[in-house]
Amino acid sequence: MRIAYVNGAYVPHTQAAVHIDDRGYQFADGVYEVICLVKGKFVDFKEHLDRLDLSLSGLRMPSPFDRHLLTHICHEVIRLNRIKDGIVYIQITRGVAPRYHGFPDHAEPSIVVTVKYSNQRQAAAKCAQGLVAITLPDSRWARPDIKSISLLPNILSKQHALEAGAYDAILYNSDGFVTESSTTNVWVVDAKGQLRTPPLSGKILAGITRQRLITLLTAEGVVINESLLSLSELRQAQEIMLSASVSGVIPIVKLDGHPVGDGQTGEMAKLMGRLYLDYASSLNADVIPIAK
Repeated sequence: MRIAYVNGAYVPHTQAAVHIDDRGYQFADGVYEVICLVKGKFVDFKEHLDRLDLSLSGLRMPSPFDRHLLTHICHEVIRLNRIKDGIVYIQITRGVAPRYHGFPDHAEPSIVVTVKYSNQRQAAAKCAQGLVAITLPDSRWARPDIKSISLLPNILSKQHALEAGAYDAILYNSDGFVTESSTTNVWVVDAKGQLRTPPLSGKILAGITRQRLITLLTAEGVVINESLLSLSELRQAQEIMLSASVSGVIPIVKLDGHPVGDGQTGEMAKLMGRLYLDYASSLNADVIPIAK
């Protein structure tokens, strides 16, 4: 039986609920994080919690409690669910209050923590031969650097991609520059052979896996160019990769119906995928005990 944490209680997942006046339900007034668990160890846990704090700050929302308690809750949810490989989901909203657009005076933030099974290497293996993407205009709100639960534009973009037979949609803004996909950060090996990814300018989410890849690649001597990437440059790229915590590096071998490069997973995509999966599998964090 799955167990969830909801506002101070560990409850069966089928009974987990928040009030209908919760501002997350009424206004999408909240933030979230998704953290991978590999062999009982968190992947970049501190970095995810740092970003959670930044998202809360961006919404002028207080954290419901200190980091030590949140860490304990995450460990306990994992222990109770007997999960060693999975995804931990943390969601914090501004809390329950009468429906009014302005911030409530005395609402207590609501917090939910859940976990489900997922195997990072298996997820990456399913993508190893390369996937298909399309391009779409970026219709999201002006602060995608905040990991908000307000994801309707992302959902519509993803559904558009699925209906087109693609894995995801790579988005571009009104100036014709690539931002990210509906669920991931974007990388290319451009026509000149440079590895590039859009810069952190407030127009994209500061991906934890994106930053980890920059660190790993730099240690290998790979030069990374964080620069604006036009839609035409994307379409002329030798390789296109997407990065996310759950699946690592996802090669894109067809874009808008046309092959990317030679239509095969490229060498840079293979290197990035191997570096990230090896990193996640070699972490030395304490193994989380499993409930007996």
